[in-house]
Amino acid sequence: MSKLRFGRYDYGAFLTFFCYAACSLVVPIALVQVASDLHFTLGEGGMGAGGALHMGRSIALVAAIVICGFASGRWGNCKSIGYSLVFMIAGMLLSAFSPTYAVLFLALLVAGFGEGIVEGLATPLVQDLHQEEPGRYINFSHGFWSVGVVVTVLAAGYLLLHGVSWRWLMVGIAVLTMVPMLILLLPSRKYELHPDRNNRQSWGEVCRNAGTILKMPYFWLFFAAMFLAGGGEFCLTFWLAAYVQEVYGQTPMTGGIATACFAGGMIFGRTGWGVLIRQQHLGMLIIVSAFVGTVVTAVFPLFDTMWILYILLVVAGVAAGPFWPSVQSYCVERIPQADTTMLFILLSCAGVPGCGVFTWLMGIFGDRFGLQVSIYLIPACFLGLGFLILGDYFYCRRRKISA
Repeated sequence: MSKLRFGRYDYGAFLTFFCYAACSLVVPIALVQVASDLHFTLGEGGMGAGGALHMGRSIALVAAIVICGFASGRWGNCKSIGYSLVFMIAGMLLSAFSPTYAVLFLALLVAGFGEGIVEGLATPLVQDLHQEEPGRYINFSHGFWSVGVVVTVLAAGYLLLHGVSWRWLMVGIAVLTMVPMLILLLPSRKYELHPDRNNRQSWGEVCRNAGTILKMPYFWLFFAAMFLAGGGEFCLTFWLAAYVQEVYGQTPMTGGIATACFAGGMIFGRTGWGVLIRQQHLGMLIIVSAFVGTVVTAVFPLFDTMWILYILLVVAGVAAGPFWPSVQSYCVERIPQADTTMLFILLSCAGVPGCGVFTWLMGIFGDRFGLQVSIYLIPACFLGLGFLILGDYFYCRRRKISA
């Protein structure tokens, strides 16, 4: 197995995933403080409003993903991601100065639009940079999302505990996001190595590629798998800090540590499998991880001791880590005739709504039944994902296709 090799645009992708995670997680980790400041108390029916923040962001994400194929065709993946970071910076700065819930909601729409371009094109960017065994590089680069989660929740939890306003956290993330923006947009002295050199397409080609994929019945199996993978992973990421504070009566710092345990497990699950897994074993990796994740997350409400929860969260993170990048890369392997960039974009159009819909549903169910009950949505998502990929695995065995 060859050694992983990285260049300038790999590092730009790593930092982009890091900042994407920071933008996504700063509101969930500070949700209790945001709710208090903007007057939608979580304990009095405000969980739906909290979940709606991410639901609105997801709408902007999906809108951006739908059009990012055209952006890729016009400017290429690298420049399109660089421009999208400008929207993320603007959204974070606007959030920092939001006087009301409505303004914060609109600010997150702006940031979400930029995040949607990143979501749709960052993985194809890595794919373009590494044509051989792309699954390894995609898993490794996605690991920096989890690194961003760990750093954000620990730093934010610490700062919030010591009285720093959540608004200053937004400003700090905006400044940090300027770094990958410059890496991706500044001219390269080695133009022949630029990832956008060969992937320009007309709008007509982009539409034809999308139409071809959408007509494939087999594609919709992976679309559903991504929807469930996004829902299970982000429900836990978004609501975990609030779950620890509301159910266990702990501080924001403790909620941050819990989220960091889950994200730390995801780092091992992504970067570790990025180094070790071979492309042909991605399907079995998803199946085993999905069923392990189902069992582990299903027993969360049975324990009331924090150190046991921490251990379970690490295991859950290792299990959930490979889902998003591996389902995408596995789908590309299973549908080789499809345009790779458009396939990644359309799969993101499933994963991002999955994040938004299930996060919102968990908030709604939390209002009605409590977070200790609504958390069962997470193992339900993982179980459904496992059965979908297991069905594909048996289909391959029956047709004697390599899985």
